[in-house]
Formats: sequence, structure tokens, C-alpha cells
Amino acid sequence: MSEALHGQIEHITFTNEETGYTVARLRVEGSDATVTVVGNLLATTPGEVLRMTGEWVNHPRFGRQFKVESAQTAVPVTGEGMKRYLGSGLIPGIGPEMAERIVHRFGDDTAAVLEREPHRLEEVPGIGAKRRETIAHAWEGQRAIRDVMVFLQEHGIGTAFAVRIFKRYGHRSIAVVRENPYRLASDIPGVGFVTADRIARKMGFAKETPARIQAGILYVLHRLAEDGHVFYPHPDLLERCHSILEVGPERVAEAVDAVRRKERIVVESLPAEAGAPDASAPAVYLSGYHRAEVGVARRICELLLSPAGFRIRNPEAAVEWIRKRLPFELASLQVQAVRHALTSKMLIVTGGPGTGKTTIVNAVLRIFRHHGASVLLTAPTGRAAKRLTETTGREAKTIHRLLEFSFQKGGFQRNEERRLSCDLVVVDEASMIDILLMGQLLRALPDRATLMLVGDASQLPSVGAGNVLADLIDSRKIPVVELEVIFRQARASRIVVNAHRIHDGRMPLQPREGEASDYYFIEKEDPEQVLSLILRLVSERIPSKYRLNPIGDIQVLTPMHRGVCGAARLNQELQRVLNPRGAEIFRGDRVFRTNDKVMQLRNNYDREVFNGDVGRIRHIDPAAQKVAVAFDRGTVTYDPAELDELALAYAVSVHKSQGSEYPAVVIPLLTQHYILLQRNLLYTAITRGKQLVVLVGSRKAVRIAVHNDRPNERFTGLRQRLVKQAP
Repeated sequence: MSEALHGQIEHITFTNEETGYTVARLRVEGSDATVTVVGNLLATTPGEVLRMTGEWVNHPRFGRQFKVESAQTAVPVTGEGMKRYLGSGLIPGIGPEMAERIVHRFGDDTAAVLEREPHRLEEVPGIGAKRRETIAHAWEGQRAIRDVMVFLQEHGIGTAFAVRIFKRYGHRSIAVVRENPYRLASDIPGVGFVTADRIARKMGFAKETPARIQAGILYVLHRLAEDGHVFYPHPDLLERCHSILEVGPERVAEAVDAVRRKERIVVESLPAEAGAPDASAPAVYLSGYHRAEVGVARRICELLLSPAGFRIRNPEAAVEWIRKRLPFELASLQVQAVRHALTSKMLIVTGGPGTGKTTIVNAVLRIFRHHGASVLLTAPTGRAAKRLTETTGREAKTIHRLLEFSFQKGGFQRNEERRLSCDLVVVDEASMIDILLMGQLLRALPDRATLMLVGDASQLPSVGAGNVLADLIDSRKIPVVELEVIFRQARASRIVVNAHRIHDGRMPLQPREGEASDYYFIEKEDPEQVLSLILRLVSERIPSKYRLNPIGDIQVLTPMHRGVCGAARLNQELQRVLNPRGAEIFRGDRVFRTNDKVMQLRNNYDREVFNGDVGRIRHIDPAAQKVAVAFDRGTVTYDPAELDELALAYAVSVHKSQGSEYPAVVIPLLTQHYILLQRNLLYTAITRGKQLVVLVGSRKAVRIAVHNDRPNERFTGLRQRLVKQAP
């Protein structure tokens, strides 16, 4: 239950100027007692009086603290309080000695003089006209900050968001929020439309306010993009917005047109091949996604029409050269893929596990390097790039690193104005590339370069919007080699065999009694029993039998976030069993501990950590509320306001596991996951395991997933654009 606390700041122990997070000692009003307060406090200084709401908590290391939910600043009312306030360095031109003189002259009226009669400051020895103006201006600035914070908090904006808003708008904050609170949804990270709408409604904005409907349309389109859609059909968008915003369709249609005129969205009629329920319906794009999709189609056309800068004069001789140097015979499709890489500007190599994709990549690399060509290797994620490095023996970078992304310099430094220098670019795990990232990569590719995309088209599509690899394959404008035969050495793996059975719509095979296997299915119907068994498997049975580290080597993959066997509950229980002790920090109802496995939830370009990156917490500073996480690329330190970017990763969704491989994978699959029981989801989950896959759950759920070959539809226009534009 929230309590009130009033007092004056005695000492600042720690503050983060970017986030406003502060640890301070506060002298409680009306007593000599001092307490520790922690929370988001903007521009707090010693001597400042705070009126706060929050709750008392017991920190395991630092004892009793007051955790601030909201805080309002007030001018000290006593001369002694004002002396500490002014002497803190808050006001330029006033130090402790000058503060003593001012308060000596005006006593308890000091605040009133600064507020209403600043000219009287010249009555104080040592203050002339220039110094008086400096002091008055600084006082006015501090008052403006207080006014902004009070205004924002009065309208239901918490201290953390108030800090971000003031950082963004400064002294214009009140005017901006009063005029159009929906700007917060697009300008302030983390606010979102729902929060902005709540603030606006509290301020008296009506449901049918044009600014509200326009912001709501952008909100809906962003949510649809998060679900994978590059565009959404116009009638369906109107219906969704009507349902969410609770305004008439005609109002939504007017707002769509207004947002289009502002160039925030693009409304376009696509060719009949769109594949949407109503193919003739106009497609509504967020402007950035439209630019990306149009740019990808155009750039592919340009690359296909441009001559290769590097040509091997006798491709057949080069193929024979590599065949003689390999310790095994290339299959006919592998030879075809190598030949295409030597003669085509673009090539897609796709196939399931054990079909020889890595062999093709290594063969092509050896030929190109033997002939003196410049080659670059890349993948969408850090783990995929690391694995590509391990399988080829050559450095591979993430696409972001390859394109030299820099938050400080404003984005990707490699683009059409400063393209990469290379003859061949090989992209692994191409199914993970969304339309925005593909657009950036193609912009940076030189006209002369050959592009080789390698991936498994049967996996789940990218987490971001688009279905790029599938669209490129379906366009039939780029050579595609689809590998289907499992090589002999891979047939010994039941993981590989069962992945292909699932791909073909057949139930996976179980090992016979007593047979050693790398794939097991344990049938359990009750969700609580499945959860209990997973805890034993991860903490005891698998580590004991396979000598694997339960945190570093075993990954639980689940179809859903909620539910008994969803990621949230699994993470809570696995943390309790695998990492019950250590320095910790609380974030809402979550707790992070030293040695926890965690995942980055969104792209943080400033720190070069991206959605899906997994690391381990190496250090927690409870006083500063900072967390240091070790990722493959190095250690990243998170401030309190950034902890929302992290989640426990003992269990992750199958979607988040794309591009990663783990020594052992445990997968719960139950009929309560019905909405997500799809063939490509189960296929993706099983192919994440290298040494061991254990499926726990309902046989009926497995059967549903295997026979459901209708993945969720994504609205994209890339295939149609390629069919229309490409030669």
C-alpha cells in the first residue's frame, strides 16, 4: 500500500543523469530522522524538499528504504532549509557562503524574494546586477522543472515517464502534452498509445478527437508489424481500428486519409497476386516499411541486371577443382548450388538439417578465395554469426556489425553512399531477416557483388515484419537450390530424421526400449506434471546423464508466454531451482540474480545488443541498481530504466530461439498451446537441439502441430513486386 513521505534531501548517494534514478538520504519533515529513498527523481539536489508517495521495502544488503513511486518538489519554507537548498550548488553563482548571506538578509522570506522580488538580491553584499540576473534565471529554470513534474504527475504520468518526457521536450513539456498528448506515443520510448490515451482521456480529450484516432491508427499498424505484417488490407484495418478505438468506421477512414497526407503511412493497390482475402483491397503500410519493401524489390532487380565484378572464367573447371579436394563426393544438388554461386548474381540455398548447406558454403568460399576474390560472411544474430565462424573457419559478423551500425552517428554507416567492398556476401540463417534489415543490407551491397542466401525456409519466419526468404523463393526470379536428401552421417541422428518427418507431415519416431537416442518424447497430459518433470530434467536428469551445465547448455523452448508451461512461469520456477541465491535486484514482480541467464528483448543500437541476444548476469550493484550482463560480444551494463529490456531466459519462446543452437533442448507441448501448434513451430524447436531434444507433453498436441501446415498469414507485397519488376 502506498504511503506518503515528506522531507528534505540531505545527501545524494548516487544519481543517473540519463534516467533520473537516484539514491539519496532524506531528513524526514518534523524530525531529526534520516532515511534512504530510491527512485526516479529528476534534478534532485541536497536541500530540496520532496513530497513523495511510495512504499517501504527491506533491501537484503542496504536495509530499509523508501521506494519512490512519484515525487513532487517544493521550495523549503524555513530559512535553515533554504540555506542548505541554495548552498548545494543548485543555483549558479550561489555557494554555501553566499547562501548564508542571502538567508541572513531575508530569513524565512528568502523563497518569496527569489520568486517575486529578485531585484532585492542586490541588497546582499557581493551581489551586483549581473550576478542577480544569473541567480534569477537559474531559479526560474528550477521552478520550470518543478512545474513540469507537478503537471505531469497530476495527469497520471509516473516519475519514470516524467523524466523521459522532460528530457525530450524540456520546458516545452507542459505545452506539448496539453496540445497533443498522443505525441508521447511516438516520441517517448515505452509510453505507447495505451498510456498516451489514458493520459489524454484524463485531460478531457474525447474519443473522436482526430489526434486520438490518428495516433491509434499508427499504434494498430505498429502492433500488426510486430505480428509480422508489412502491410494490412484497408478494410481489415478500418475494422480493427473501429474495434480498438470505439469510433465509427467513417471517422477511422477520415483519419487514415489524414495520416496518409502527413506521409506517415502509404496506401497502395497491389497486384492481384497479393494473396490477401480481398486481393483488390488497398494495402496500408507504415511509411518506413513501404520504403523498405519497394527498396528491396528495386535493389534486387538492379543486382540481377548488373554484371558480376568477379568472374571465374571456367566454372566447370572450378567445380572439378573443389570436388577433388573434398574428402567426400558432392551430391548433384550440391554441385548445382556451387555452379550457381559461380555463375549467378544471386543464389538461395535452402534445406533442413543434415542436407549439406554448410558443405556448399565451404566449397564456394574455397573457390572464391583460391581465385583471389573478396568474401564477407554475415548472419542476423550474434549466435548465428559465431556458428558461421566456427563452421567456416573465417570471421563472420552480424549484419549490424557488417553495416557498421552506430547509434551516435545516426544509423548504418554502410549504405548506397558508402557501400561494402566485396565480391561475394554469404548470409546464413536468412529466414530470420526481416524486410527492414534486408533493405539495409541490399543498400550497402555493391552492384558487382554476388549474394548467397543460406537458410531453412521451413522454419518460422523472422521475428520482425516480413517473410523475406519465402517471398524471394516464391517469386521464382532468383536461382534456388532446395536440398532434401539427408546425408548418411546425419541419418544416425533421430533429431535430424524426426525434423524431416515433421517437415513432411509425419509423426516423429520414438526410440525403441533401451535404445540410445538424441530424441525422446515423454507423454504427460497434466500441465503441472509437465512443469514438474521439466524442472527435474533440467536440474538433475540431463546434467547427470549427459554432463551438461543446466544453465549454459540446456534450453527450454515453449510455444507460449503465459500458462503453466509458458515462458513466464517456467522462468520463475527454473530460476528458483537453478539459481536460488546471490545478489539480486527487483524490477516489478521480477527478480534478477547474479548468474541468471537473460535475454535482450528489443534492439538497443546504442549498446549493440539486439532482440534475442542471450547473456549471463555477471554483477549486480544493488545501490546503483545496475546490472552487468556478459554477451558473446562483451559485457553490457544496464541502468535501472533499461532493465525492462531484459527477461529471464531459462525458458524462451520458439520464435526467440531462431538462429540459435543449444546442446540440449526441452520442449513442453500441450493442447492448451492450440493456437500456436503449427508444423513450422515444432520443426523450428526441434532443429535447435544439437545433442539432445526432449519433448514433454501431449501426443495429441504433437499430432495437431505436425498436421497443421497452415502458418499464420503475413501480409507482404515483396513477392508481387519482384514478379512485376524483376527480369
